[in-house]
Amino acid sequence: MLIVGLILAAAAAAFHVFIFALESLRWTEPETRKIFGVPSEADAVTMKQLAFNQGFYNLFLALTTLLGIGLVIVGAQTVGLTLVFAGTGMMLAAALVLVLSDRSKLRAAAMQGTLPLLAVIVTAIGVAAA
Repeated sequence: MLIVGLILAAAAAAFHVFIFALESLRWTEPETRKIFGVPSEADAVTMKQLAFNQGFYNLFLALTTLLGIGLVIVGAQTVGLTLVFAGTGMMLAAALVLVLSDRSKLRAAAMQGTLPLLAVIVTAIGVAAA
């Protein structure tokens, strides 16, 4: 069960790397603007610095999670699991903040938070069963 939890955590990290790429590298492109509901290139340019910074938050959450997975794999289970739970827990918390701050963002929050939620639950079950 722990392995399944770590796979879910890795998938959550991969999704957050994808969000990083959209926000920090591709923000003004039409496809990205459509995903985030930014109506015009001028609006995207105005928001670019904020999106760039936000993208790095997503990247750091992903890297925290991936580092944790790597440490679990090499046998540093306590530190590794701590990082996995910290990374995926913060991903989940960010999704909750998104939906609580704007109910119209439920779909985006579900996309952002489902994998981390599953990772937290399944990893916790895996740890408890060990």
